[in-house]
Amino acid sequence: MRKLTGAVFQSLDGVMQAPGAPDEDRSDGFRFGGWLAGLYDEEFGAEIEKLFSAPFDLLLGRRTYDIFAAYWPYNQDHPVGETFQRVNKYVLTHSGEPLEWENSHRLESLDALAALKRGDGPDLIIQGSSTLYPQLLEAGLIDRITLMTFPLVLGEGKRLFGKGTPARSLRMVEHKVTAVGTIIAAYEPAGEVKTGSFATKQPSEAELERRQKVEEGAW
Repeated sequence: MRKLTGAVFQSLDGVMQAPGAPDEDRSDGFRFGGWLAGLYDEEFGAEIEKLFSAPFDLLLGRRTYDIFAAYWPYNQDHPVGETFQRVNKYVLTHSGEPLEWENSHRLESLDALAALKRGDGPDLIIQGSSTLYPQLLEAGLIDRITLMTFPLVLGEGKRLFGKGTPARSLRMVEHKVTAVGTIIAAYEPAGEVKTGSFATKQPSEAELERRQKVEEGAW
């Protein structure tokens, strides 16, 4: 059975849009494309090398696929370009547009992805593809999320855990901090969110009044 890992480059406020170049993804007027370029260090580079050193296939959303397909086949002198050209690219999409990049395969549903995971083959790695995470978490299809969180705040852009993300607990299984302050941490699913309370006394009259205002939408 294959494992599925999401590998995410994000800002401190969770933005993962267009880390690589100014024109990578300007949708919704995003102004900060290429924000990762000035934060590269050797430890981050080693993590990327580690990520892509074992056999893998890619899982992509349609927009990330289009970005990659318009760039990496034309940059074969880069090790990542050569690797991405060779591996299988699985695209989770309802679109009927052709997938012309070689070794590309359409997945039309989460059931199709689940069947792919149950089969034989190398593990799967998600790159980009922010819209995939809510539905994959909801379906229980992600085995690990490796977050590379860089020391900057962008204030706008597509976020990793966007609209529709289900509540889930995660368990940290690896972590490190690089010289420039990038936090690299790996998490695995740990079930539903458990809630509790630090309160040791019955609520005061003031607290009960506050709660009533909350219920009435007046707080």
